[in-house]
Amino acid sequence: MSPGWPTRTGRRGPGSAHDGRMLRIPALLLLTGAACGVTVQAAWAAGPEQTECRTSVKGSEGIAICFNPDPDIDHAQLHIECRRWWDPDVDGRPVAVGPAETVTLSDRCWKEIQSVWVTLR
Repeated sequence: MSPGWPTRTGRRGPGSAHDGRMLRIPALLLLTGAACGVTVQAAWAAGPEQTECRTSVKGSEGIAICFNPDPDIDHAQLHIECRRWWDPDVDGRPVAVGPAETVTLSDRCWKEIQSVWVTLR
C-alpha cells in the first residue's frame, strides 16, 4: 500500500466511496442526460406550488392547517358540515395566508361533524 493511502480503519483506500470515483458518477449521469436532451428536475423543486391545506376532526372540532409556498397572498376559508339536522353548518370567514406562512383554522359543531373542507381564493 502506498504511504498516505487510507486503510480499513476509517482511512481512505482505492475503491472506497471517498476515492473520488464514486463522486464523479452522478455528475457524469447528469451531463449525459443533458447532452441527450433529457430534462433534469431537482427533487426540491417538486414541492407544492399553491396553498395546501390539511384537515382533521377532533371530537366536535374541525381543524385545517394551511401553508402557502407561493409569493402571492391566498385566502383560505374553513367549511364544516355538521351531522345532526338541527346543528347549523359552519362557514368560517376567509383568512389571508401570506407568502411562506402557515395558518390554523378551526371551528366546531354542537355534536358530531359530517365533513370538513377548505376553499381557497
